[in-house]
Amino acid sequence: MNSRFPFPGPGTAWLAALLVAAGCASGAAPGRAPAPTDPTTRIIAMLDASARSWNAGDLAGYVDDYAEDATFVGSSGLVRGRAEIEKRYRASYFAAGAPKDALRFEDVRVTALDPDHALAVGRYVLYDRQSGTTAATGIFSLVLRRTPEGWRILHDHSSASG
Repeated sequence: MNSRFPFPGPGTAWLAALLVAAGCASGAAPGRAPAPTDPTTRIIAMLDASARSWNAGDLAGYVDDYAEDATFVGSSGLVRGRAEIEKRYRASYFAAGAPKDALRFEDVRVTALDPDHALAVGRYVLYDRQSGTTAATGIFSLVLRRTPEGWRILHDHSSASG
């Protein structure tokens, strides 16, 4: 036994091996967080389901993707809360009970902001159900939050573009 170190073995070599083993056991590099799961597939699936709800005349199903405290910005200004967003859609698109035009989303790009938040940017297209011709189109950006129920829209900014 080495008199300077009360450990069995060849002195400092044993201590160095112990420190290396402890460092390897941590499993993660210092200062590096695990990569977040890519939310793209789930958010695009959510938007596709929203369009199906819209096209079926199911406004409640369409606005279900908004968080209770969501905000919406469009040509009519700022709207706060899911209930108010639903009122806006009911007055402008669902006044006859179902929207005249069908909806689809195109060119959607999703960026993870952190494991529980994402940004989605794309184009919405309202089109005539019979002819398929575009009735209205525009750009949207959504800030989303992951919840136990799935992704929910925190903020929607939609602008008509022609």
